[in-house]
Parts: sequence; structure tokens; C-alpha cells
Amino acid sequence: MTEKSKTLPAMMTPADTVLMRPTQTLPQQVSVQDPAIDVMTDLSRVAAISVDPNLPIGKAEERMKDGGVRLLFVLNEPGDLLGLITLNDIKGTRPMRFQREMGVSRSEVLVCDIMTPRDRIEALAMEEVATAKVGDIVETLKRTGRRHAIVIECTLSGPAIRGIFSATRIGRQMGMTLDTGGVASTFAELETALSH
Repeated sequence: MTEKSKTLPAMMTPADTVLMRPTQTLPQQVSVQDPAIDVMTDLSRVAAISVDPNLPIGKAEERMKDGGVRLLFVLNEPGDLLGLITLNDIKGTRPMRFQREMGVSRSEVLVCDIMTPRDRIEALAMEEVATAKVGDIVETLKRTGRRHAIVIECTLSGPAIRGIFSATRIGRQMGMTLDTGGVASTFAELETALSH
């Protein structure tokens, strides 16, 4: 015999109620020998911050400040990944070059004008990251001269961005400032370095 359903008691929402958000707790301190996963923002546990491609870059920079990040994923209205934009993109030469080429003011430069399109984003494979150490990620960032590294995982529905490495966050966890102004190279060249 099936038990009869009941009505649950309701209450008024307290004044100090907040919206629960997914969180990821990473270790406060790491060393180069700790697992790389200890310094990766895991997007299966934390929501990625995104931006509309038609937003002016000044507004995108505000969104970065509000979110405490230096990288935004660029999504269209249905939520498809179009690319990404970093604070370095906004503060670097891309906006000035676009202004000069198009004859527009800085306030007219949009995210889509200077973002890195999805098909040009270099990424690390999650299966490589799963066995890598923090030191491997630091070396990868230094060799590429980048502040971020994207991690892709193959899922049943296809490839998906699983995580982000940030030189700023890694430096904070290591108790130092990471200088990633190294010589840029492709991630394909780095596979050998990561396997040693």
C-alpha cells in the first residue's frame, strides 16, 4: 500500500537569506609537487562567469572586477561558447589596433571585436592535468607566456571546458607572484614538457 503524500509546512524567508551558489574549496597553500587539480578552478563545481559578445569592453572589464576574475567566457544568447576574453586582451594592444583599423572610439569596441574565438583557444587535456603537478602547470604558463590555461575534458556529449588555471590564483596559493612573461609556444610543443 502506498503511503499518502503530505503537505510540507512553509515559513517566511528570513531577512538575511542569501542565494546558495556552487563553491570549490582549494587548498590555501600548495607546492610544486602537489596535484595540479589543487590549483584548477573546476567548472563542474563552480559556475563560469560569462559575457555577451556585444557588450562594450569597458563593461566586460567591470564584470571581471565584480566577479574577481581576469577571464570571461563569451557566450551567445542560447549559451553557446563563442570564445573568451581576458583582462590582458582589454588592457593590451588589441583594442587600440581595432580602433585604428575601424576608426571607432574605445567605447565602441565590443567584446566580439577583440575576443579569442573558440577555434583559436589552446587548451590542455583533462587526462594530462589529472596526473600533472602544480609545477607542471607553472612551467606551462611560463613557457606559453600566458596568465591562464583552459582545460578540456571529453564527455559523452563531446568536448567541454572543465577548468581554468590562473597564474594569479596559483601564485596566491604558492605565496609568491608568478611571472609568466616567458617565451610563447603552442600547447602541442608543451605535451613533451608535461610528460617528463
